[in-house]
Amino acid sequence: MIIIKEFEFDAAHYLPEYNGKCEKLHGHTYKLVVKVDGKPDHEGMVIDFIKLKNLVKDRILNQLDHALINDIIPNPSAECISMWVWKQLVEELTTPNYKLVEVEVWETKTSGCVYRGEFE
Repeated sequence: MIIIKEFEFDAAHYLPEYNGKCEKLHGHTYKLVVKVDGKPDHEGMVIDFIKLKNLVKDRILNQLDHALINDIIPNPSAECISMWVWKQLVEELTTPNYKLVEVEVWETKTSGCVYRGEFE
C-alpha cells in the first residue's frame, strides 16, 4: 500500500552545466510528491499524513522554498533535486513498517523527474 503526499514550493535556480535557456537564473513553482510504501498499523495507517507533512516541511521545504537552489545543490536539475530530496528523507522514512519508495519533482505541469533510490 502506497501513501502519497504532495507539496508545492517556489524557488529559483540556474543550470551551470547546461548550454541553453535554463543556464540563466529563473524560477519555478515546483511540485514535490513523496510516496511511502507499507502496511497499515493498529491505527489503520501506514504513516500519519501529518507526520509525513512535518518531516518534509522540516527537511525539504524549509530549505528550498523561496531559495536559490544552487546555494544548496550545485547543479539543481530536476534529477539532482530528486536525488537530494531522497537523501534527506530516506533514513527517517525507513522503518520495519514502511519505507520511502519514490519522490517526484515537477518543475512545470508537464516536466518532472521520478526517483526511486536507484543510484544509492
